[in-house]
Amino acid sequence: MVAKKVYTFALHRQKYFMENFALIFTALFLGYIINKASVFPKDTPLILNQFILYISLPAMALLQIPKLSFSYEVIIPVAVAWLVMGTSALVILALSRFFAFSREVTGALLLVGVLGNTSFLGIPVIQAYLGDEALGYVLMYDQLGSFIALSTYGTFVSVYYSSASGVDVKAIAKKILLFPPFLTLLIALCFIGTEFPPILTSVLGSLAATIVPLALVAVGLQLRFRLPREELKPFGVALFTTLLFAPAIAIGLCWVFGWSNLAANVSVMEAAMGPMITAGAVASMSGLAPRLSSSIVGYGTLFSFATTWVVYTLII
Repeated sequence: MVAKKVYTFALHRQKYFMENFALIFTALFLGYIINKASVFPKDTPLILNQFILYISLPAMALLQIPKLSFSYEVIIPVAVAWLVMGTSALVILALSRFFAFSREVTGALLLVGVLGNTSFLGIPVIQAYLGDEALGYVLMYDQLGSFIALSTYGTFVSVYYSSASGVDVKAIAKKILLFPPFLTLLIALCFIGTEFPPILTSVLGSLAATIVPLALVAVGLQLRFRLPREELKPFGVALFTTLLFAPAIAIGLCWVFGWSNLAANVSVMEAAMGPMITAGAVASMSGLAPRLSSSIVGYGTLFSFATTWVVYTLII
């Protein structure tokens, strides 16, 4: 009887895994084809991302965060996120100096080589590998790690390396505190252990379910693959750091501290995600090697499907 239940569970999990990855690749492909065919307006990715940031992510936070319990496990994704990003930034600075990269290229690498796509790609990929129960930890890693880093560290890098003047600390702090997903995360933390009424859970579930297809189509719409030969070296540095070095550091941290639970597995998988598309957009808007940044995000997104699978096999 037990063996039959285990076998049935394994079949169900395999089916769930295949369905999720079928959705991931289909949505990415559709977005890429739509972009090539110029079917949608050019600002479609922006509109989709705004819907996700202002509606889908807050709904998922309210749906998943209350399911967590107050324990040290909640802190693991946040700690790993900041330690991984901090170490990655130092490595990129060292390699940029070693290879004598220009100021413009160094700034670009500090954005797309450090900040991972921990929400738009992280959520569907980790959901496919680890299931819905992992999503609360995904949001902790993303909102209290990657998002705050993008808003603070990312803003500083874009301003400093584009030679602009004046970093408005108050404006950055206000942006973080009033950002809907982050604000909702703080509210959701107050409801940990609370069970919402079924009708509210149903509404939140329907809104949260939009994040995966919309996010992946938005990613597909923004993929770029052009790569001149002279940019191969910084391209390699960025992908080495974000796809290999970052998850290796996360695995090392979890081993040192003896973390082997779901929160730790989520943290390692998040560290293995490809470059953040928003970071690439920030680099491009700041004039920090736009073509290189887009190429790193495009290829990094595709390569990350292979590297996350390797990381998953190592930690499970």
